[in-house]
Amino acid sequence: MNAEKKVAFYTLGCKLNFSETSTIARNFVNEGFNRVEFEEKADIYVINTCSVTENADKRFKTIVKSALKQNEEAFLIAVGCYAQLKPEELAAIDGVDLVLGATEKFNVTSYINDLAKNTTGEVHSCEIEDADFYVGSYSIGDRTRAFLKVQDGCDYKCTYCTIPLARGISRSDTLENVLKNASEISKKGIKEIVLTGVNIGDYGKGEFGNKKHEHTFLELVKELDKVDGIHRLRISSIEPNLLKDETINFVANSETFVPHFHIPLQSGSDVLLKKMKRRYLRQTYTNRVQRIKEVMPNACIGVDVIVGFPGETDELFLETYNYLSELDISYLHVFTYSERANTEAVLMEGVVPKNVRTKRSKMLRGLSVKKRRAFYESQLTNTSSVLFESENKEGYIHGFTENYVKVKTPWNPSLVNTLHKVKLTNIDEDGLVRFNFENNIVVN
Repeated sequence: MNAEKKVAFYTLGCKLNFSETSTIARNFVNEGFNRVEFEEKADIYVINTCSVTENADKRFKTIVKSALKQNEEAFLIAVGCYAQLKPEELAAIDGVDLVLGATEKFNVTSYINDLAKNTTGEVHSCEIEDADFYVGSYSIGDRTRAFLKVQDGCDYKCTYCTIPLARGISRSDTLENVLKNASEISKKGIKEIVLTGVNIGDYGKGEFGNKKHEHTFLELVKELDKVDGIHRLRISSIEPNLLKDETINFVANSETFVPHFHIPLQSGSDVLLKKMKRRYLRQTYTNRVQRIKEVMPNACIGVDVIVGFPGETDELFLETYNYLSELDISYLHVFTYSERANTEAVLMEGVVPKNVRTKRSKMLRGLSVKKRRAFYESQLTNTSSVLFESENKEGYIHGFTENYVKVKTPWNPSLVNTLHKVKLTNIDEDGLVRFNFENNIVVN
């Protein structure tokens, strides 16, 4: 019967959500459901939610409406962080039939009965203290790269963040299972694996259901470097206080790990870092960037930064802006502070008006454009390895170098999921890099 039922998925938020959506989707397929694109008519729509910002919350309603336009009788399921934090709120949205929390989402098919529309959404959501076990996952929807989850949850208490409330305590996949998943991915012909989690530098904690570290992140990196068939390994976001010299040095000498780091900063002001309860001050961040550039001069470094946090005066914002302007980084991910229920920050004084938050966000986004352009210019004339992606975008195929320079060339389907040596030549009007092919092909 399930073979006649179509299911579609939509993911909001981070790489970790994408890896989990992919795993949930495979469970549906294994039980005989037919997976289709979200834009197609389906019997079931599963929306994996995010609640990092207010905009992610608002987008959920838009996505629900989009699904119901395809099929007004479709059975709508909400999972993910927003579903754990505010299940009743989601269940009350017109059209939502089922809301599953942090532990229930991986057993979604067991909660589906006759697919009849519910008058109000049915909720199955655990207490977050019960989210103390680990469920491994990885995404293989893209032919060129996979997101491999190695860790979940967080023990940090940052005053603006709801993730510990949505995902629970820090816990890790076993090293054995991570290596097994990495090997499975490589056998599917996928060229690049991106390591993901909530706080991946904390890898090893809770590996066997206890709070101590069985392995370290460095040990994980070293073992993954030995897995056959993986051409590229990329570390996603990692906290500056957990990115050790030993890891940086290992990546610098690895044939598989690429010179690309994404390191959250959040603020360039020690005053605000303390209010945020971050576990480092600015000098630690500076040291990390300097160390990376010492051993990998061409490394790409991305930065997360929050604007408009309570107490961020004009002077403190400019402190962040000027610090980032002078720092040898490659791009920014800018987040406008959103008040989130059940966080310390929502009760803090010094609320920044939303129009001021918007202005500061635009300033930092503008700085990011300049930083990325300068980084791309610094790479011109270099010979790099490019992994080409699978989408035809207005007659062009795009790809990324090992150090995350985005390039493009006229569409050629034979390039999809191949690695080529190229010489970077110039930057076009879109801010993308053009290139000339070198003679040698790395991997077909």
